[in-house]
Amino acid sequence: MNTSWSSLFRTKSPSAAVAEAARERRLRRVLGPLDLVALGIGATVGTGIFVLTGVAAARFAGPAVILSFVLAGSAAALTALVYAELASMVPVAGSAYTYAYVALGELVAWVIGWDLVLEYVVVGGAVAIGWGAYVVDLLTGIGVRLPAHLLRPPGEGGIVNLPPVLVVAALTGLLATGTRGSASVNRLVVGVKLTAMLFFVALGLFYVRPGHWTPFFPFGAAGVTRGAAIVFFAFIGFDAVSTAAEETRNPAHDIPAGIIGSLAAASVLYLGVAGVLTGMVAYRDLDTASPLTYALYRVGAGWAAPVVGAGAVAGLTSVLLVNIYGQSRVFYAMARDGLLPALFARVNPRTGAPTAVIVLTGLAVALVAAFLPLATVAELANIGTLSAFVLVSAGVVVLRHRRPELARPFRVPLVPFLPALAATAALYLMTRLPLLTWMRFGAWLAAGAPIYFLYGRRRSRLPRTG
Repeated sequence: MNTSWSSLFRTKSPSAAVAEAARERRLRRVLGPLDLVALGIGATVGTGIFVLTGVAAARFAGPAVILSFVLAGSAAALTALVYAELASMVPVAGSAYTYAYVALGELVAWVIGWDLVLEYVVVGGAVAIGWGAYVVDLLTGIGVRLPAHLLRPPGEGGIVNLPPVLVVAALTGLLATGTRGSASVNRLVVGVKLTAMLFFVALGLFYVRPGHWTPFFPFGAAGVTRGAAIVFFAFIGFDAVSTAAEETRNPAHDIPAGIIGSLAAASVLYLGVAGVLTGMVAYRDLDTASPLTYALYRVGAGWAAPVVGAGAVAGLTSVLLVNIYGQSRVFYAMARDGLLPALFARVNPRTGAPTAVIVLTGLAVALVAAFLPLATVAELANIGTLSAFVLVSAGVVVLRHRRPELARPFRVPLVPFLPALAATAALYLMTRLPLLTWMRFGAWLAAGAPIYFLYGRRRSRLPRTG
């Protein structure tokens, strides 16, 4: 075995990656442009607005959480352009992991892939926690009360947070039936949640009290940036669109459109909901996992809470569905490259789905949702994603320099300036996260290192050079 350090950074040819996927043809190309836009909205519009808006306003930014969304959305938009270029060049499963493999080498690809494992699992956990909170609110509204010890993790006085576990199990089963059926369900629930959000904004305008927006900056500029680091969670779903490249009929065209279109739609919705929410209720009172329904009850519009709550449940369901889907495709790509056991690259010939890795992902998400508090989960999700964004932004610049001849159906403008700005914005948001989050992130990377050096590096299917 070649032990030179240079072999750690051997890269995969973009054409070889595409050819390998075409040769194996394990995943079925069943997704069209409407499916991808719905996938992007399904992954993006959910926890950030239905759950974390209240937490970010109450603890960090106050009414200026609107500006936190603007800052986080701007950073996400820069990175979305980078993803769009790379996805159009390398339309195969794996998302940022695959892009790093062709641009920066195997070791960096492993780090990003391991980051994405963290991102998708903890994002899924946070979404499931929010789903459970809204379901409990809906049940309480009709007089059904569940045992408190089954609604909280051990650290918050309970035994287990059971509702999130149940929905994760159901969606894992749905995904195991195949991509086509899952995409149809996703389109339906995306329509429900968009209707609910527009209804909340339209109704909430009648209850807005401008005095609730004063003071606008109760925590100062530092609070706005800290809030942006938290609500950045709301924008990371576009990454899931790129994980579907290998199952898209025309990926070079449809993947960039799905990424950019879904992010633009989500940004407009976020600003509208955040503005109305903080105008309805004093920001101090929004520290809850179900702020939209809470606000409606507070202003005396409780009759509308079940409508919005049902939309929130539908919305969070679609986010959770897409997150489990995205994680399974990253695991699938890593296993196909030999960096994880081959079991995770097996596809059910009847359904066309990688069943084993879907079940593993669902189990991991269920454990996170059942036993960890929401704040810890959200911060871990953000740092894993932001670190991947930094490396992918660097990757597009490296590929422009090393392989200028490659076909790029979509091109990021103003290279290297825009990718550098995207990386800088992501790095800055990372600095706004707590030290404890960094320590947990470091522990996660340390846990992954032995897996790569003792297993993945030895089993890699990429020939060694140097």
